[in-house]
Amino acid sequence: MPFSAVEYRISGVTEPDADGRIIVTAGLAHRLRGVDQHPAVLSRRLTFDRGPAGWLLSADEPDGSAALWDLGEVRAAQGEHCLVLGLGTAEELAGLVAVADKAVPAVSELWGREWPGRLLVLTPATEPQFARMLDVAAGSYQGIAAVTVAAGGEPAATPADRIMVNPEAFRGLSDLGRQVVITHEATHVATRAATRSWTPLWLSEGVADYTGYRGAGRTARQIAPELARDVAAGRVPTALPADADFAAGAAGIAQAYEQAWLACETVAHRFGPQRLVALYRAVGAMGDPARLDGVLQAELGLDLPAFTKAWSAELVRQLRR
Repeated sequence: MPFSAVEYRISGVTEPDADGRIIVTAGLAHRLRGVDQHPAVLSRRLTFDRGPAGWLLSADEPDGSAALWDLGEVRAAQGEHCLVLGLGTAEELAGLVAVADKAVPAVSELWGREWPGRLLVLTPATEPQFARMLDVAAGSYQGIAAVTVAAGGEPAATPADRIMVNPEAFRGLSDLGRQVVITHEATHVATRAATRSWTPLWLSEGVADYTGYRGAGRTARQIAPELARDVAAGRVPTALPADADFAAGAAGIAQAYEQAWLACETVAHRFGPQRLVALYRAVGAMGDPARLDGVLQAELGLDLPAFTKAWSAELVRQLRR
């Protein structure tokens, strides 16, 4: 682990129990060299046993999310635009470096260079380890190849800047699929400063998928096969997907992502990619979700009902081919 700083911050100490043991709760504040501007903090549970020589540390365990190094020996691989830390083979880490190094310039080409332009990619060895790092039940993210997460720390609003790979799902992807996934997650890192709690997920996930597939040479039917089947069966959506539709394990999550991609593709196709970027930043700056209608009107000349109608028509046009 390429640490530039590590310290424990003690928050609580128990009285010795009958076995002469105390439990210390602490935050492990650390920074990774070339990555963290502020300390990331992990909650830890430290066990000390009293012996003839004094108090000795007998366990240092996660109190919540596991750290990568809790799960095995970590390898580090440096790229031009990334640092990959993982429990896999050197070959797997090198493959992730190649994908991440290609993703960064692709994202910067569209979104500019007002972000660090460097990725931290974490990859455990198994899906259960992936779940432990997220502190969720095993299987909660089955089939999801990667997520972008924030490390708790200082300041409190630490940006979501760590890409965590679900290795079993990621291994099952094609070369293009792996590139799309990492470029998608890199877009989340690059747009984090313009993303707010009121940014609808159809927009934030849609721009990430749009950036990931941009220039891939794939048709709408290839990018949105589940949605294409729905349209062929006469099930044409008439409303943009709600935030709840993107939850891990939600029914129709594939269609939600495909609908979001096509919404952003519609903006880029009709108004140009830079108008999509401007729309995203304007939504992030609006301060109130109730203002979305007005922002769409100002940026696209369409209110939400008109945009939804145009999106639905574009969806049918592209997917019925």
